[in-house]
Amino acid sequence: MVTTGLLVRRLQADPELTGVSAVVLDECHERHLDTDLALAFTLDVRGALRPDLQLLAMSATAQAERLAALLGGDGAPAPVVEAPGALHDVDVLWAPPTGPVDPPHGLQVDPRLLTHVAATVRRALAERTGDVLVFVPGAAEIGRVTTELRGVEADVLPLHGRLPATAQDAALQAGPRRRVVVATALAESSLTVPGVRVVVDAGLARVPRADLARGLGSLVTVRASRAAVTQRAGRAGREAPGAVYRCWTAAEHDRLPAHEEPEVAVSDLTAFALELACWGAPGGTGLGLPDPPPEVALLVADRTLRTLGAVDDYGRATPRGRALTAVGVHPRLARALLDGAPLVGRRRAAEVVALLSADLPTRGDDLVAGWRELRSGTDRGATARWKDEVARLERSVADVPPPRIPDDTAAGLVVGLAHPERLARRRPDGTAYLMAAGTGAELPPGTALSGAPWLAVAVADRAPGRRDARVRSAVAIDEATALEAGGPLHTEGDEVAWRDGDVRSAHLERLGAIVLAERPARAPDPAAAAAAVAEGLRREGLGLLTWTPAATRLRERLAAAHAGLGDPWPAVDDAALLAGIDVSGARRRADLARVDVVAALRALVPWQLSGDLDAVVPDAVTVPTGSRIRVDYTDPAVPTLAVRVQEVFGWAAAPRVAGRPLRLELLSPARRVVATTADLAGFWVTGYPAVRSELRGRYPRHPWPEDPAAAPATTRASPRARR
Repeated sequence: MVTTGLLVRRLQADPELTGVSAVVLDECHERHLDTDLALAFTLDVRGALRPDLQLLAMSATAQAERLAALLGGDGAPAPVVEAPGALHDVDVLWAPPTGPVDPPHGLQVDPRLLTHVAATVRRALAERTGDVLVFVPGAAEIGRVTTELRGVEADVLPLHGRLPATAQDAALQAGPRRRVVVATALAESSLTVPGVRVVVDAGLARVPRADLARGLGSLVTVRASRAAVTQRAGRAGREAPGAVYRCWTAAEHDRLPAHEEPEVAVSDLTAFALELACWGAPGGTGLGLPDPPPEVALLVADRTLRTLGAVDDYGRATPRGRALTAVGVHPRLARALLDGAPLVGRRRAAEVVALLSADLPTRGDDLVAGWRELRSGTDRGATARWKDEVARLERSVADVPPPRIPDDTAAGLVVGLAHPERLARRRPDGTAYLMAAGTGAELPPGTALSGAPWLAVAVADRAPGRRDARVRSAVAIDEATALEAGGPLHTEGDEVAWRDGDVRSAHLERLGAIVLAERPARAPDPAAAAAAVAEGLRREGLGLLTWTPAATRLRERLAAAHAGLGDPWPAVDDAALLAGIDVSGARRRADLARVDVVAALRALVPWQLSGDLDAVVPDAVTVPTGSRIRVDYTDPAVPTLAVRVQEVFGWAAAPRVAGRPLRLELLSPARRVVATTADLAGFWVTGYPAVRSELRGRYPRHPWPEDPAAAPATTRASPRARR
C-alpha cells in the first residue's frame, strides 16, 4: 500500500513492476497529478510490457464511463463493477441562510454565512443525537465558527492539516461529551471521525490555482462539487443512520459542478512535465491521460525545466533532470537540495527542503523560526514526520563538509536556489518589496520580518484582484546572499527602454527586475531606440501621434471600408494600428508627434486598392442638385449622408458606399431629421407620403411633389408672395 507519488517513483525505476500482479488506484475521482500519472503510466506498461497486469480504479463518486473507456482494451470499455457498501441512510435537510449572503471571492467568505453555519450546528445539536462534523473551507473559517459556538453543550474541536498532531488526534477521538468537529475538506475522504451522526456543510471548498504569469500560487474559495458534498454527507452514515444539513437550497444543489476541476487544469505542471519527460513522453504524447494538460501551463513548465537543465531542446529528460526527479520533491526543491548541499551542508539543505516540501504546522511567516521550532521538538508528531523526510532527502545527495555559515544564511541560500525569481528587495519607500520576477510583495502586519532589506520568499500567493502578492513564508537575507542564490538572474549592461514617458538609456546592474545600480549610458543603438519607441506607443497608446482632422477622417473612411468589405481593406482599430503603423524612424517621444499619420494610414492600403479609395469610401457624395455633401463615417458599420429631402428628388436609389447602400438622413427645410433610410426607392412609396402630408403645410414655399422620384431636385424655395 503506497501513495500514488511513490507508485510513480517505482514505475520510473522499474516500469515492468516486477513482482506486481495488480494495481488498484483508490479515490481516483480526486484527480491529483500523481493519480493521473500513475494511471497513464500503468496503462502504458500494460500495453507495451505487461499485458497480464491487472488494473482497477476505485471511487465512490468516479466518472465510471470515462474511466471504463480509458482502461478498456481492444476498443471495448473495461467492465464496471458496482459494489454497494454498508453505508447507513442519511437524511438530507436543506438549511439555506434566510438573508442575503455574498458569494465567495478569493479567500473571502461572507461572515454572515459562517454565522448561519454556527446557527445550523446549534439546530442540529438540538434536533439530532451523536457528534457533529462541520465542513468549512479553511482554518480562518474554522476559527470563526468555533468562536461563535462558545457555550454550546459540546466540545468544539478544530481539525485541519496545519494543527499539531496532538490537536488532530484529539479531534479524532471520542470523549466524554458530545463533540462538534469543525473541519476542512481534510475530513471529506481522508479521515474517518468516529461517533459522527450529523454533518453540517457550508458547501464551499478551497482549491489551489497557479498564477502562471507570475510564478505564484494562490488559494481560492469556490462552491464544492456534487461529488464532494456527497462524500461529506457520507461521513454521517458510516456507523449508523445520520443526517446532513446543507446550507444551500435544493435548486442551488442542482447547479453545482458535478466534479472538482482536475489538478492538471489549474496547477503548476513543472513536476508533472518532468515525470512525462523521464517516462519518454514529453508533453504526454502517446499516453492515456484522463485530460490533456493545458498548452500554456506546459510551455511555462518546459521553460522552467530548461532553466534547471532538466530537459533538452526537444523536451527530453537530461541526466540532471533524472537526478532531480529521483529526489521525490518538486524539481525546484530538488535543485535547491542538490545545489545547496555544497553551500550549506547536506544536513541543513535537507532540513530546509523538508520544511519547504511538507505541509508542517509552523507558526508565523519567519521560516527560520519555524525551522528552529521543529528542531526543538515542541510538536512531536510534526518533528517526527519532518525528521523522516530529512533522512530520506539526505540519502539523495552526497555528503559534503558542513560550511561554517549561520542558519539564517543557509536557509536563505536554499530558499533562493529553489525560487530565485522570488528573491525580493524592499522598495525605497519601505512599504513593500519587489521580487526578481517583477511582482510586488507585501508582508503581513506585525511580522518579525518587517524591515529586512532583502527576503528569500519561500511561499507567496496573490489573491484575485490584488496587484501585489502576500508573503506567507520567507527568510531575511542580505544582498550578498541574494546575489549568490540568484546567480543567473544577476546581469549588467546597457539597456534602452521606454521609461517615464520617453526613451531612456542607462547602464544597469540587475537581479531580475530589481535594479541594483544605474548610471548614464552612451547614446542608444538606433534599432534599440526604435524598439523602445514602439513599446512606448503600445504602452501609452495612439495618442502619442498627432491626429490631424485629415488623419482622423481617413481613419474613419478606412474603418468603413474594412467593416463593409473586409480584407484586403485594412483594419484600423487600435490594436491593428499599433501593430501596423511604421514608426521605425522614431528615436524618442517627440519623433512620434512628427509622424505623418495620413501617409502612414495610406501605406496600410494594398497598392492594388489605393486608387479605389475615393470610389469605395468617398469623402463626399454629389446629390442630384449638384451639391457635394460630406459622408458621416462616425459609425463605420453605417456610413450616413444627412441631406434635405428636396435635394434627392429624382434619385431612384442611394449610391453604394463601402459595398452597401448609403444610409440617408432625410432632413426638413429646417434641417431636422424626418426619416432615415437605406432604401430610397421604397421610401418614396411607403414613407414619403406621410412626410409630405405632415410637412407641406408647415413649409408651403418648398416643393412637395406627389411623385418625388420623377421630380427635379432643388435647393430653392418659392419666393414669398407680395402684399
